[in-house]
Amino acid sequence: MPVAEYLSLNVLPSTRLGMKAAGTLALMGCLITVVEPKIYTRCKLAKIFSRAGLDNYRGFSLGNWICMAYYESHYNTTAQTDLEDGSTDYGIFKINSYTWCRHAKLQEKNHCRVACTDLITDDLTDAIICAKKIVKETDGMNYWQGWKKHCEGKDLSGWKKGCEVS
Repeated sequence: MPVAEYLSLNVLPSTRLGMKAAGTLALMGCLITVVEPKIYTRCKLAKIFSRAGLDNYRGFSLGNWICMAYYESHYNTTAQTDLEDGSTDYGIFKINSYTWCRHAKLQEKNHCRVACTDLITDDLTDAIICAKKIVKETDGMNYWQGWKKHCEGKDLSGWKKGCEVS
């Protein structure tokens, strides 16, 4: 088909639209970020937790925090568990969306004044601040079932052993 005849069929504008759509889709693909799970080592977490003031916070040793984080998330910052009540537990401490963070699906309380998605990043600042608030405003570390079952009342000195933290 000659070019003049092809152009007279008004195919060109729809081709432009198709190209615009393809360009838009390509741009959107570039903007979508993939959340890679960050799984910390025990000693790296011990150092982060120690610097954040968790050692002996409200009477709970660093070993308590490291043990709890292990049994809640296996040190995975992107850990999420959907619960039967429609809420979700988020991040390294598995903080629940109904009471502690803002989740789009629920009418939640958001006591930590933080988006739940901020609890599943490599930067543990918001998660640590929220965990401190939970310990302060509830019955200590009893909030976490993993801690109650595996850490409470146990010798936890081994959790920071070899980690170069005091």
